[in-house]
Amino acid sequence: MTLELVQVNFKARDDSALGRFWAAALGWSLSSEGPGVTNLEPVGFDWPDPSAVCVDLVRVPDPETVRYRVHLELATTSDAHRTELVTRLEELGATHADTTRGDTPWRVMADPEGNRFTVLEPRERYRDTGPIACVVVDCADPRETARFWSEAIDWTVRELTDDRVLLRSGKEVGPYLEFRRASDDELVPSRVHLDVMADPVEDQAREVARLEGLGATRTDVGQGDVSWVVLTDPVGNEFCVLGRG
Repeated sequence: MTLELVQVNFKARDDSALGRFWAAALGWSLSSEGPGVTNLEPVGFDWPDPSAVCVDLVRVPDPETVRYRVHLELATTSDAHRTELVTRLEELGATHADTTRGDTPWRVMADPEGNRFTVLEPRERYRDTGPIACVVVDCADPRETARFWSEAIDWTVRELTDDRVLLRSGKEVGPYLEFRRASDDELVPSRVHLDVMADPVEDQAREVARLEGLGATRTDVGQGDVSWVVLTDPVGNEFCVLGRG
């Protein structure tokens, strides 16, 4: 098994500005591999490595404004840390996105381009994940989606119910990957998706063939002649298998 979950990809109106927001939010370093692309990763990080799932922002002319299938949940270590983080995010340009939350201990927010994310209250499960506690994917069938992904990237099921499934690297490091039940009418084309990469990267074609055998489908989103392969998982979530650029 050589496939690693390496990053979450955001389509952005302004990748540089949004990158600066998320770099400050996560305390990560910021770089660029070329015009219109901004990369975020922990300082000194050497990927692929399951201890972190990085963030990649790609500029597109007019990213759609929709309810996204994929969002981040941020970890906190104490109530004071949660309060400090929410305040700092507000100062960076985040807004509160859920006006009907009631008395929940977590905070649903939106970044400067409207991408929703959640600042969690302290939870023992996420004490060692780093700043990103969990990458959440909405889907109609969490069990079926998790079956595909657990085989695709060889992550271990940590919690299993009809409404949500939690996966984590077998090395017990880095964030969790959660598949959360959502109704079919909530499942819209996504501005945020997952990227995976073969290790070594030269195994890309073999890994794509293996994913197709698991039920993935090649998808044309107008990507043209690029080094990555765009696929959808068996329930329609778009993701990319990266190659050597």
